[in-house]
Amino acid sequence: MTGDVHWLVGIDWASQKHQVCLLDLDGRVVGEREFDHEGTGLSQLCNWLIEQTKALPGQIAVAIETSHGPIVEMLLERGFQVYSINPKQLDRFRDRFTVAGAKDDSRDAHVLADALRTDRRAFRRLSVENPLLIELREWSRMLEDLKQERNRLSNRMRAQLWRYYPQALEIADDLAANWFLDLWQQVPTPAKAARVKQAKIESILKANRVRRFDAAEVLRVLRQKPLWVAPGTTEAACAHIRTLTARIRLVNQQIAEANRQLDELCDKLEAEADNAPGQQCEQRDVTILRSCPGLGRINVATLLAEAPEPLRRRDYHALRALCGAAPVTRRSGKQHIVVRRFACNKRLQNAVYHWARVARLVSMIQSASAATLRCAAEDIVMAAHCVVSLIGCSLSYARCCGGKRSSIQTMPARKWPVHDWSFLCPTETAIPSSRPADRHSAARRRCPGCPLAGTGAAGAKRPGQGRARR
Repeated sequence: MTGDVHWLVGIDWASQKHQVCLLDLDGRVVGEREFDHEGTGLSQLCNWLIEQTKALPGQIAVAIETSHGPIVEMLLERGFQVYSINPKQLDRFRDRFTVAGAKDDSRDAHVLADALRTDRRAFRRLSVENPLLIELREWSRMLEDLKQERNRLSNRMRAQLWRYYPQALEIADDLAANWFLDLWQQVPTPAKAARVKQAKIESILKANRVRRFDAAEVLRVLRQKPLWVAPGTTEAACAHIRTLTARIRLVNQQIAEANRQLDELCDKLEAEADNAPGQQCEQRDVTILRSCPGLGRINVATLLAEAPEPLRRRDYHALRALCGAAPVTRRSGKQHIVVRRFACNKRLQNAVYHWARVARLVSMIQSASAATLRCAAEDIVMAAHCVVSLIGCSLSYARCCGGKRSSIQTMPARKWPVHDWSFLCPTETAIPSSRPADRHSAARRRCPGCPLAGTGAAGAKRPGQGRARR
């Protein structure tokens, strides 16, 4: 235990009331109290801790099961040292005090404080976040929710058109596009399509800059022989679609606004880095990420918002674990199984997957690496896993060389710093697989096609490594 902390606090937080337990360095309970989740209650919590300890806020360490929320922000603002722990870890720490499965709020608060006293390395230190990152995270998550809502509304509209107007489904795959909504508003039924003039369709396509097909082709499709439906079906479906189109237009506007906000916030982060002393602007996270192949607006915002600490510390082991790219090894006796990591940040996992997928298409380095891996193993999952590692190395190399776009995309892989490859394929970690590892093969090996492969035993061909099963 370092000398900067003199008191330990455990908080079992809840939506209405928070249970607090205060310990000294010897583990003795100094006080316990319950506080309401409101402005007055949280202020009383901070004042009570200072009154009981007669210490500065920086000498009091607080353990809690969450990394965000009003109570965390209040404690950080007052200067307390706040540590976060996963609830699953707390469940294991609770077994130290009772193995009978007993659980209550006061016990959990005591366990949190005592675990912080003995195992502070298992906790994650929290800090005050950049306000721009908080906004960026919220807009990024809002954009994802809006896109899901857009898909739901589009599927409902497809179901209604299928009831009476299936020929309209042949025109566009994206039924939530504004031009298709304008087209349906003009010709909502087969009867209207039979009477509409071609010039009206041309004006709609021209206003929305649709050049994939002309008005004559659209009318030919819409004027196909209609379905026979029961009386009232067309009117009912049209009434339903009218409510859907109004909601879809609103969601489209909000998506456009969210995209604009993501660009503005990333620009502000980059400008803020330019004004900060000590480093060149080319070495900042936003500039480096924007220069990496395969990264666009959405993925850059997700990486900056969901993994700010690993990016700031250049902790690529933590970044790979958060993204789900690092496998999980289960070894006991003769059994050795390496499986995919499911405990990860799903938004980061999706962002890195699409990053690797697009990078294989637009970057010669990642494309050549993926092609080599597929030839060796014919496993696209393994290829994507290693491309993620290659991308991380390019980010590390950009940090060293100044983050210039040309250096990332044109620098040959053989000239990259050797020490930067150390995090790609650790010798203790095998390739993610759902099959048990061959016990006759080397337990310590690297990914096939890895830049470290071919050096010593790590790059040796594994027994039975021929043409892999499809």
